[in-house]
Amino acid sequence: MNTLLNGVKVLDLTRVLAGPFTTMILADLGAEIIKVERPVTGDDSRSFGPYVNGESGYFMSINRNKKSITLNLKSEEGKSLFKDLIKDFDVIIENFRPGTMDKLGLGYDTLKELNPGIIYAAVSGFGRTGPYSRRPAYDIVIQALGGLMSITGQEGGSHTRVGASIGDITAGLYGCIGVLGALVNRSTTGNGCLVDVAMLDCTVSILENALSRFYATGDIPKPMGNRHPSIVPFETFEAVDGEIVIAAGNDVLWEKLCVLIDRYELFEDPRYSSNELRTLNYQDLRAELATEIKKKGVEEWYTLLETAGIPGGPVNSIDQVVKDPHVKARGMVVEVEHPRAGTVNIPGNPIKINGGDRDEFTPSPVLGQHNAELFKRLLNIDDLKLEELKSRNII
Repeated sequence: MNTLLNGVKVLDLTRVLAGPFTTMILADLGAEIIKVERPVTGDDSRSFGPYVNGESGYFMSINRNKKSITLNLKSEEGKSLFKDLIKDFDVIIENFRPGTMDKLGLGYDTLKELNPGIIYAAVSGFGRTGPYSRRPAYDIVIQALGGLMSITGQEGGSHTRVGASIGDITAGLYGCIGVLGALVNRSTTGNGCLVDVAMLDCTVSILENALSRFYATGDIPKPMGNRHPSIVPFETFEAVDGEIVIAAGNDVLWEKLCVLIDRYELFEDPRYSSNELRTLNYQDLRAELATEIKKKGVEEWYTLLETAGIPGGPVNSIDQVVKDPHVKARGMVVEVEHPRAGTVNIPGNPIKINGGDRDEFTPSPVLGQHNAELFKRLLNIDDLKLEELKSRNII
């Protein structure tokens, strides 16, 4: 089961997406995530729709398996409570603009004095160094600055944002990787460290062949629609009743495709005898293939491609994705019972350990849901004191 991080305690100061995505993965792997939120309003994303019985669907989708406490870090008493908490944790993760925690007197240099083994992970738009460090950032800004928008969209069309917030999500993934590496290092050295992850860095890191093509040829990559810049055929085609992807990524698959569509002369045509030549003569070849693919429906092509061993598949809408038998079999949509929203569906955990998953997914917490439990257990604060702290907006 996914309990690799049992015993690891994470203090989670993150909000919106990049940081919460990091801590969601750690939670899925078994770490105890204590989400620290502002009193009254909490994580910004609690106010993002759509809503289910007044609860944010956005928030619920990325804050599963976590506990929530509220703490006013702008108050001196709130800071004091936070410093007491940090002594008992392995990891702290935040995604404020760089400098924010230092201004609060809770930066890495301060916290490592209280807990020398602490792993401090900071996920931000531009990182803790460099000329853009203090700038605010959202995913669309990062996709634009990082070049991703410049290579996304239809050929000749306007630049397009990737449909998912991939700048945030990639930073979340790298943030998790950084924390895991730091935990491994601490297990041998006993030392904590500072993990600095920037959304812009992460976006540049996934430009893959666009960056390599630029340096190899000097040409500036542009949007190409759904085709691959250097593999042909490798894109969507119009069938009778929808679109289907065909990805013949090598010469063996190319020959199989020519057999499948009963156009073996295309395989024998010297213009298409290698992937390089197929790319060079793309327009002519695509026209030939488009004519053949238009003769059958998506499901028929999907079956034929699978039988022939050629990678491909329909362009599924979201309602089709959640009904897909393989997606269901892999547990990639799970039901949880939320105390206010009721039964909700959220994405599952893609990391399977020994063929298994968590025994149970707990729903995202209601704001401050675990105040009593955690302040009592971690700081030995009694009910009377908790009420007094709440009345003064400390928690």
